[in-house]
Amino acid sequence: MRHKLISRRGPSKIRGYMIKTKPLIGLLLILMVALLVVAPIVRGQNDPSREEWIALFNGRDLQNWVVKIRQHEVGVNFGDTFKVEGGVLKVGYGQYGAAFNERFGHIFYNQPFSYYRLRVEYRFIGEQAPGAPEWAVRNSGVMLHSQDPATMTAAQDFPISIEFQFLGGLSNGTARTTGNMCSPGTHIVYEGKLETRHCINSTSETFNGDQWVTAEAIVLGGTKVTHVINGKNVIEYSDPQVGGGAVSGHNPAAKQDGKHLTEGYIALQSESHPIEFSRVELLNLKGCMDSKAANYKRYYVESDPASCR
Repeated sequence: MRHKLISRRGPSKIRGYMIKTKPLIGLLLILMVALLVVAPIVRGQNDPSREEWIALFNGRDLQNWVVKIRQHEVGVNFGDTFKVEGGVLKVGYGQYGAAFNERFGHIFYNQPFSYYRLRVEYRFIGEQAPGAPEWAVRNSGVMLHSQDPATMTAAQDFPISIEFQFLGGLSNGTARTTGNMCSPGTHIVYEGKLETRHCINSTSETFNGDQWVTAEAIVLGGTKVTHVINGKNVIEYSDPQVGGGAVSGHNPAAKQDGKHLTEGYIALQSESHPIEFSRVELLNLKGCMDSKAANYKRYYVESDPASCR
């Protein structure tokens, strides 16, 4: 009898203990699962090797971009030259009438950069605007280390900059490279000497038709610039600086010949042939290089101590 009484009380206590501890066990399990899920995310956010690309073109509108078209003041998007449709930034001339009238244009991202990788996907489409120069057929590009669009006059044709030139093939068997270097109001050092030619061809293949091409510029401040087409390096040069011609209508005060270009604005061209951009993104190579900081990145090549946190 005594033994049975103890047995009855024993299970009763055990059951009570189990009832009290079940919620704690459940809570611990939930916390363990949460930690397992969150830990990789936290590590990923602080991963110094993970590249953080910035989408300069958001696929919806022209937010953060500034238009400058020749014969018009900064901010006037004459003829709806630049517009976004179907997630693509389109450059067209449907409202230009029968004469292009040398209304070369550019659309600038509103922030300058110095050390970066710029990646663009583009393609030429349709026919050139009526009355445009023959040299501009299937011709466009991206301007690097450009002057501030606010310093351009209404009459100015091209910004003082380095052009990452895009050329489309003419589908006639003629070789026509893309990813070339052109220099409106600038000079560069190419193959060890100061180069005064306006354009230098790259070593790329020819791209005919309306196929998409991926172009990347690796810009290291005022030192080296490399052009890459579909993953292949096609030209490399250094020491961009103000000088030379191939720019007109500008304010002379904005063209300080001999000035070394270490940073500047990025601009997409409207040079009379319709072109589309499906992606415009940038990886900043200048940032916090303190390995103890939360935003340290191993791929940075230029230090910006003020950005550390």
